[in-house]
Amino acid sequence: MAHEAGFTVPIALTAAAWADCVQWSEMDSNRQAPQDETGRLWDVLVMTRFAIRRSRGSGDRITVELYRIPRGGKARQPCRARLAACIGPGDHAWPVLTISPPGED
Repeated sequence: MAHEAGFTVPIALTAAAWADCVQWSEMDSNRQAPQDETGRLWDVLVMTRFAIRRSRGSGDRITVELYRIPRGGKARQPCRARLAACIGPGDHAWPVLTISPPGED
């Protein structure tokens, strides 16, 4: 999916970023709004790609803003979420783009 969104390097999401912006169950759909994790992940990836384009290569960390319905409650309207995307060496020194909540290292 990352490749389809235009990425040429591997993408990693921290558990906190996944839980806040991607995770979604059938129970969430029944209680709040019909969505799925594939669509929510696509939104994160596309908005990250747009943020990278807007940054024009200035630095190794950018802020990503997107709207998502927070899960686990009664919200049916999207709320703004902020994530950080940082490129750096992965486990084998190849570049990896990591998406996390701001301030999470």
